[in-house]
Amino acid sequence: MDRKILAILQQDGSVNLDDLSAQVALSRNACWRRIKQMETNGTIARRVVQVNPHAIGLGLSVIVMIRAGRHDPQWLAQFRAAVHTIPEILGVHRMSGDLDYVLRLRVGDVADYDRIYQQLIAQVPLGDVSASFVMEDIKDTSALPIHA
Repeated sequence: MDRKILAILQQDGSVNLDDLSAQVALSRNACWRRIKQMETNGTIARRVVQVNPHAIGLGLSVIVMIRAGRHDPQWLAQFRAAVHTIPEILGVHRMSGDLDYVLRLRVGDVADYDRIYQQLIAQVPLGDVSASFVMEDIKDTSALPIHA
């Protein structure tokens, strides 16, 4: 039952409790209790609104691949601190294989990306940086695959 609730909430977090409880065939109170329990135990991490990036001038998605010049705890702490200061960096992933880090950014244009790049390299030394500009989003979702 929780998985059914989660699947619906991932598609529309604003669904009202009456509609949600009808869709999952639970009473309103039972549905509310399950949601509150999932919030308490961390299954539901937070509720957010997904904003259309084009509507707010952030139409360019950029994938940045980084090979670190160093691999010591001080550099890593500096890198972590730096990426947290730049709100245009939406995701940072430490990788196995040839790349050390992959970053996902949303910016207005190439000049905006260059400003972010300059800001990042001013805060932390990087070995090799390569950026790719997304030409088309074929699939872009934050919904996890929940099989009810």
